[in-house]
Amino acid sequence: MLKLENLCKTWPNGTRALERVTLNMEAGEIVALVGGSGCGKTTLLRLVSGLEHPSTGSVGVDGEQIAAPHPAVGIIFQEPRLLPWLTVAQNIGFGLDDLPKGEREARVDEALLKVGLAGYGPRWPRELSGGQAQRVAIVRALVARPKVLLMDEPFSALDALTRASLQDHLLALWEAHRPTLLLVTHDVEEAAAMADRAVVMQPRPGRVFADIPVPLPRPRDRLSPQFAECKRAILAALDGSLAAPAPEARETRAASGWW
Repeated sequence: MLKLENLCKTWPNGTRALERVTLNMEAGEIVALVGGSGCGKTTLLRLVSGLEHPSTGSVGVDGEQIAAPHPAVGIIFQEPRLLPWLTVAQNIGFGLDDLPKGEREARVDEALLKVGLAGYGPRWPRELSGGQAQRVAIVRALVARPKVLLMDEPFSALDALTRASLQDHLLALWEAHRPTLLLVTHDVEEAAAMADRAVVMQPRPGRVFADIPVPLPRPRDRLSPQFAECKRAILAALDGSLAAPAPEARETRAASGWW
């Protein structure tokens, strides 16, 4: 479904952001990208979204190469980025102009109901709390029914209770059409709560360090021993990724070993 093959990204100043990243995701799978700062998580999302081009390698969805923003790929950012001059309903339906008015309105109303915002359609973005605004952003991305949905730390600015609630709302929306989800997060618990796999990235340059399955049924019991064990496995891999030397350091030590 989503195939990243040998992705490399070097910025014009010579910084290597990503190095030989290969990742395959099945239709409907949820994968969390976890890693420290500078490991290329957001760069990877921008490559998948078509907002950036890889230096080498390719991104494909159902065999079609992604080289520019594509209607099959949606994205949720860290901030809601709602259009302030449009109502909540108009923000959600912004990308549905090709649908008949009745179907567009039905989709918007159904999505608002699923995230606990029934009746909020006529309101303005300025009337929403931070959590409500992010719910609208989630609905806006999913109501278009993309094949792939990218999420760049969409809950990072929220308190713990609101974050957990929105994770559950997102999974409820995902359940209807099951797009492939690629989630960037620094939160190990979020990865364990949402993902089928946690892919741990290693920095400088960004590359895959570990691919950890999370074989827990949904809805997930965050207080269970199995959940705690999954969190420990992800955290151990994250610690290992940060402690492991970068390729340049390994090469330097190898070259200078005769000293």
